[in-house]
Amino acid sequence: MAEAKFEPAKDAIPGVIVMEERVKIKDDVEIEISQREDRRYEVTVKGPKGEVTKEFYYPDVYLWVEDDEVVIAATRSNRRQKAILGMIKAYIENMQKGVTEGHEYKLKLVYSHFPPEVKVDQKEGKVYIENFMGENVPRVAEIVDPENTEVIVQGQDIIVRGIDKEAVGQTAANLEQATYIKDRDPRVFQDGIYIVEKDGKKIV
Repeated sequence: MAEAKFEPAKDAIPGVIVMEERVKIKDDVEIEISQREDRRYEVTVKGPKGEVTKEFYYPDVYLWVEDDEVVIAATRSNRRQKAILGMIKAYIENMQKGVTEGHEYKLKLVYSHFPPEVKVDQKEGKVYIENFMGENVPRVAEIVDPENTEVIVQGQDIIVRGIDKEAVGQTAANLEQATYIKDRDPRVFQDGIYIVEKDGKKIV
């Protein structure tokens, strides 16, 4: 049986709004907010590159669309609520960026003696790192949401692209973790895959 959903409205909020954040909706973006019976909000952001949906639930925090803005409001005023409002605002801004520009992480394949071969199986949602440190069994990294997250290998450079920042970031982290070397001095053994750039920001 399908769960009922309804469009939240400011008038239905049980209490007085004491704090709020607003997100301007881009011209080429459509944002829909619905609320389930358990009070969880479902936010869907649609744009030229696709759509992303996320759920939010925090007590005393409310979301709705008002004209060309998303309003994120709270009926309590404290540091925690302020942080939650800021976090949700950042999520929605990243969702808008994802469906209009996309998110991109860059990684670097580093090796000293054994040149690994990185193979992407986009359909299966796996990345295989063969001959890493001369190992016979390939290491494997999962592509999160492979229908919307793409992994491209260009020599020693690896690019992860997609509309969902969390999926892109987790896929990059999976690649980095897949080549983690246990019980070895990182000052000596530099082999691995490392994140070097996140959405245009270089990692020092």
